[in-house]
Amino acid sequence: MPDILQEISGIAFDKGKNDFVYAQQDEDGSLFKLPLGTKDETVTKFAKKGDYEDVAIIQGWAVLLKSNGELYSFQLSETKNTETTNVKVSENLVPKGEYEGMYADEATGKVYLLCKSCKVDKDTKNSSGYILDLQKDGSFKAAGNFTIDVSSVDKMSGKKKGSFHPSALAINPLTKEWYIVSSVNKALVVTDANFKIKSVYHLSSNEFNQPEGIAFDSSGNLYISNEGSETTGGNILRFNYKKP
Repeated sequence: MPDILQEISGIAFDKGKNDFVYAQQDEDGSLFKLPLGTKDETVTKFAKKGDYEDVAIIQGWAVLLKSNGELYSFQLSETKNTETTNVKVSENLVPKGEYEGMYADEATGKVYLLCKSCKVDKDTKNSSGYILDLQKDGSFKAAGNFTIDVSSVDKMSGKKKGSFHPSALAINPLTKEWYIVSSVNKALVVTDANFKIKSVYHLSSNEFNQPEGIAFDSSGNLYISNEGSETTGGNILRFNYKKP
């Protein structure tokens, strides 16, 4: 990644096309667009500095998630500009807490938010999530919720990882399984379409410095973004899909 994306967080594709990846970093209110494998980024400023954790592209809208659960949305066509003021801010749609993971379903217009740390999950083995419907003007309305029972994560991974704090989620378009990354736990959790855990994989620190974002392209290839450190740069790792 270019130096400005040393702290890359979320990543997303438009309709699963991997010619360009959209990304953001968790300190600056800017959306980055760049061809995979290059450092030729273009930047669109959409808000002042803040803790932005994920990005999604849905039905011609770019959506950015702030850690407090607020959503910032603007037309994807605005990415041709260095700055946009045509931004819709959606607030108070989810309970107070810390949010890092967001996924947008192009076909249904639904956006899924997953708690990293929410009061409702305290002293439980659950991770709570919320479903929002995209409106024509780029705003959102509450449309439901879901819960992931993460009590089996330690047992299935073979490592004691402590509390589960998800940082990103995405659907494999070919299998319809959910893939959820937890940076704190260095874990990749795979669930069925109803969020029941099927498998858990340990992410080695040798390969995954700080996994913060996840996305699939239309061919089912998996991409995981990692924040950099003092000795390593931020990156996006690609894992090619293999038929079972």
